Amino acid sequence: MKVVVLYNEPIFTGKKKKSTKPKSESLDFDPVFSLEEVDPIEEYKQICNALKKFNYEAYTLNIQDDLQLFMRDLEKNKPDVIFNFVELFHDQPRLEMNFTGLLELLNIPYTGATPNALGTCQNKTLTKRILDYAGIRTPKFKILKTMNDSFRTNLRYPLIVKPAWEDASVGIDNNSIVNNVTTLKKRVEYVFSSFKQPALVEEFILGRELNVAVFGYKDPKVLPISEIDFSELPDNLHPIVSFQAKWDPMHEAYHKTIPICPAPLNKKIQKQAEKMAIICFKTMGCRDYARVDMRLSKEDNKLYVLEVNPNPDLTEDAGFMRSSSHAGYDYATTLKMIVDYAYERKTDKEKIIEGDKK
Repeated sequence: MKVVVLYNEPIFTGKKKKSTKPKSESLDFDPVFSLEEVDPIEEYKQICNALKKFNYEAYTLNIQDDLQLFMRDLEKNKPDVIFNFVELFHDQPRLEMNFTGLLELLNIPYTGATPNALGTCQNKTLTKRILDYAGIRTPKFKILKTMNDSFRTNLRYPLIVKPAWEDASVGIDNNSIVNNVTTLKKRVEYVFSSFKQPALVEEFILGRELNVAVFGYKDPKVLPISEIDFSELPDNLHPIVSFQAKWDPMHEAYHKTIPICPAPLNKKIQKQAEKMAIICFKTMGCRDYARVDMRLSKEDNKLYVLEVNPNPDLTEDAGFMRSSSHAGYDYATTLKMIVDYAYERKTDKEKIIEGDKK
């Protein structure tokens, strides 16, 4: 089988500056994880090399915002499956679904979520409304579109303010938690000016944060649940998975939000989380792999869904792969299974067409 690991990363053509590796001595805290920044292009190569272990003819392709480059490669190499890592186009995350729509039109098997699932999950307010209809509990919220909207939200403080259409914790930092209307207005104004989109204002659920990975095609299963441990965070940092906690190795939050897998949960809560994750996965139209982020409230011991993440990070040390490893699948096997799910959809479709002809 021929597999193209497809991604879209800008290529820097200017003169490179001499890089200096950050030193732990320059920090005012003890780092837990590596300070080295991750090279995404190297990660795609690692995925390609992992698939080659199963004798798949795998290669990487960076489309660099060039659809013609992509189309020429399809014509030349004719891959059987596209491992889709295109998350934005022309630096616009909201075009992720559009590119996947192109793959649908070309009728080429590809991994992960459909255009509908990607677009819907990126719209946080729409996701919450759909999940509410499906009987899934989410934090109470209000959407604010202009500074002229009423800030009498009827929500209970503290609140958390997020850009309504972003993912990967973009726009979420320590100042996202607000305790009064003055700081609420300031943060909403920041979202408007910085992200040019509505602000989602939610009741902040104080409690344990759970990452529930779902894996599979026809019969998706929940992998061992992971928890983000906030106990090492200093008092000046709120217990949230901020942008800095996910992506900035020079920030203390990156080193003090520590994953624990499997999460120490009693059987009742574990079963509830698993059931909710499967409902979210199916309701939102996810495929192959996804991660549902939840909070277990300290106040009422109830689970609240925060996000549904189709196509989550698949790097070897990321949350999804951590859960997959604890389920007994190594890194390469997990990637192979995702490719196989996409190819299986192709053969299933062919059987249906053949059956219709008969």
